[in-house]
Amino acid sequence: MKTIVITGATSGLGNLLVREFANLGWKVFAGYRNEDLKADLEAISNEIVPFYIDMSRKETVVEAANFICQKVEKIDTLINAAGCVFAGAMECLDVDKIREQFEVNTFSHLEFTQRLFSRLSGAKVINISSVASFGIFPFIAPYCASKRALDILFNAMQLECGANIKVISIKPGVIKTPLWDKSIEINKDVLDNDQKYEKEFEFLKKNAEKNNYRGLEAQKVVDFIIKINGLKTPKSSYTIGIDSKVVEVFSKLPQELVNFVVAKGLKYRLSK
Repeated sequence: MKTIVITGATSGLGNLLVREFANLGWKVFAGYRNEDLKADLEAISNEIVPFYIDMSRKETVVEAANFICQKVEKIDTLINAAGCVFAGAMECLDVDKIREQFEVNTFSHLEFTQRLFSRLSGAKVINISSVASFGIFPFIAPYCASKRALDILFNAMQLECGANIKVISIKPGVIKTPLWDKSIEINKDVLDNDQKYEKEFEFLKKNAEKNNYRGLEAQKVVDFIIKINGLKTPKSSYTIGIDSKVVEVFSKLPQELVNFVVAKGLKYRLSK
């Protein structure tokens, strides 16, 4: 029986991945933060082992890794799927919020992987990155930067470790997942109380609400990840969705041109 570890396992892509790998007969270690959802994970399959992890609290990352290492000698795949989105204008966004964004989306995944490393020989490490890692979206700069940093740090890990592991970055575009409702909720104070950028933040909220029912079906992304996980020699990075592929190409243009187009596009959309 093969073993997989998945963080962010109670909703969105993470939860779908837990269900799919359990159906494929894998032993699944499923990371949860909400205690009320632990029983839901256990009810999916007898081969699912829930473990508590809060990506914003270092001590739980350490405890989760220790728990898993005590249970298994080898991990075949690790999927770092947990994450969140912080929004705000860079001139006034609390820097502690930016630190928290990096803690949840970047540093926690790095430390978790490091602490599991003795069990990851020959394993695939799949990071759920984002189209945002190409870094062209205003007012969610902390999220963009945290995903870009995740890609850079793990790519360096791949270069340094060689064939010991295979790091894969998955960069989806817009997906229909609960992430959008959650992002509105955790950014409510910023989005509702900034008078200077009131129009911009109202646009962000409406755009997030629309993303709940547009974009890629989450199951398609999960099916793609399962396919990639089954390859002997997968690529280091995959963009999923037309929007992600377009942004990837667009981001390679000169920065001044990128900034000009993004600024003009935002101004146009705010005027509608």
